[in-house]
Amino acid sequence: MATYLELKEQAEKLLAEAERMREQEIADAIDDIKRKIELYGLTAADLGFARNGPGNSGRGKAAAKSPAKYRGPNGETWSGGRGRKPQWVVEALKEGRNLEDFAVKGAR
Repeated sequence: MATYLELKEQAEKLLAEAERMREQEIADAIDDIKRKIELYGLTAADLGFARNGPGNSGRGKAAAKSPAKYRGPNGETWSGGRGRKPQWVVEALKEGRNLEDFAVKGAR
């Protein structure tokens, strides 16, 4: 019967071997993927990695900015979305101004 220390040593050797296997399998997978990319002439956009390209699902990307609906007195813009209002909007409303005073023409 094996002792605790012998089993622990075996476990450590197995973990090291598993990590070497994992690294080798990853390297093999990368080589295979590179060969297929070259063979088929694939691009980052084809694989969904390029912005605004074909196959781009948008997952993992920052959300696109909404068009500006309001423009402040110093050229600042705001889409009117959720969250805190910009300071220039807060100040304008305190002064009794209306958001429509700052509406960008042609904004939805």
